Parts: sequence; structure tokens; C-alpha cells
Amino acid sequence: MKNTYIFLLFFALNIFAQSPLKFDKNYIKCVDKWMVFPMNKDSVYTYGFIYIDNAAGLTFNYGGEFKINKNGDFVTIENKLAKESTSLKMRLDVSRNIIAEIPEDKFKELNVNKYPDWLEIYKRDDNTDSSLFNRGFIFNAWNECETALIYLEKLEKTNSDYEGLFAEMAFSYNHLEQYDKAEIVLQRAVKKDPKDCYTLKELAYTYKNSEKIDKNIEVYNKMVKVCKQKNFIQETAFNLAHYYFFKKDKNNFYKWKDEAKKWSETKNIYDNYLDQMTTELEK
Repeated sequence: MKNTYIFLLFFALNIFAQSPLKFDKNYIKCVDKWMVFPMNKDSVYTYGFIYIDNAAGLTFNYGGEFKINKNGDFVTIENKLAKESTSLKMRLDVSRNIIAEIPEDKFKELNVNKYPDWLEIYKRDDNTDSSLFNRGFIFNAWNECETALIYLEKLEKTNSDYEGLFAEMAFSYNHLEQYDKAEIVLQRAVKKDPKDCYTLKELAYTYKNSEKIDKNIEVYNKMVKVCKQKNFIQETAFNLAHYYFFKKDKNNFYKWKDEAKKWSETKNIYDNYLDQMTTELEK
């Protein structure tokens, strides 16, 4: 029995050692790269190419399927789907799915080039305003904010009036805890459109994290007057309650807890968190 266990362990380790695939990346880390999904129950891998479509967003282009033989070679599999479709695409939403990048020395076995010929079509507009903004937006959605800023700051130099640019830049700066930069671009955005509620919400969040609470409250009071989006107002009040919760300031916590709850049309995630904080604060 012991010898059987050792054999099976050796067999499993040997198979693992022969695979060059490391499943340690998410979709956004494989932009403009060949990638592969985890093996299915039939020991088959589905692979393809990930790129950014300026209109559709992050996109997977189906390449085909393969197996890995005992020598570690990638052996492609002919299937009906591959024959019938020369271009099967799928939009990729933000997820926690883990994939692997295909090593370059395996491209020949799959009969692919590092960059597919059709990719050139999607690269023609790489430096247009819309492309720069969309790429920044996509990378921000995946919290890859340093990469997002490469595109957004480039756009700022050529067209600082691009709609939504400053709010998107502020999202990046806030995520990277560069609150002084976030405040600068948000103030510019508010100057352009004093009633834009998303911008006001982000500015309030920036003031909260900079501990400029008086200014945070000023923005909240303005939002109450001009904003129709109750969820933005509630989020801003919730953030103030959250601030005072960590300060263990019960009076101000309860004040902003009540303020946040009054914007709820139905019980939501903010209400649940506020109830949890109340329980914790009263221990």
C-alpha cells in the first residue's frame, strides 16, 4: 500500500513538473497575450488571445484546444467549434478567475504568432482620445490603477476636457492613496460641472481620507441639495459614519448613521454594515 502511494505521488509530481503552465494571473494581466483556461475534466485546455476592443472592452478571442502529452508538448485538438468559427469572441467582465499565460516557446506547437494578424485592426486607434480613456477605465475597473494612469495622464496632456477624465483619474489616485493629486483633479472637475454627483462623491471620499472632514461635510451638504442619486448621498454619509466609527466617536457616528439610513429605500449593504458597526461600538 505504501509503495502504491509513493508511485502515485511520483506520477502526479512528474505530470505537474512537465507542465509549463502557471495559473497565477487574472484576465487583465494577460492583455495582448495568449492565455489558457484551467484544464477541464477531459484533460483538455482551451486557449485564446486577450485584447482590448475600444467598443466592447476586454475581450477573449478563441484560439482552440490542446492537450499536454507525456513529453510536455502542446498537442492541438481539432474540434467542430474551431472549424465552424474563425472568430469566436467573448467579453471578459471583472472576475476572480485565474488563468495562465502561454510561454512563448510553445507558440510554434500551437501554430500561432506572438501577435495575431487581426490584432492590428484594434491597434490602429490606440492613441485616440476614446481609446486612451477606455483603457484607463478598464484598468481602473480591475484596480490596476497605476496602469490606468499611464493612459489617463497621456489623455490629459492632449485633451484635458475629455468628459469623465478627471473623475477617472481621481479614482486611480484615491486607490493609490495619492489624495492630494485626487483633490486637484476633482476640484478642476467640479469647476467644470458643479452639479456632477459622481464627482462630488469622489471629492467627499478624498476629503475623508485626507481627514479634511469639514470640507467633506460641506460637499455632503451640497450633494443633498443638487443630487438625485440617493445612493451617492448615502455612500457619502456612510463614509462619514465609518470615519467616526474608527475614531470611536459615538455621538458623531450615530449622527451620520441616521443620516445614511434615511436615504435607504430598502435595506441595503450600507445599512447592514452600519448595524454591524453599531454592535461593535457598543461592546
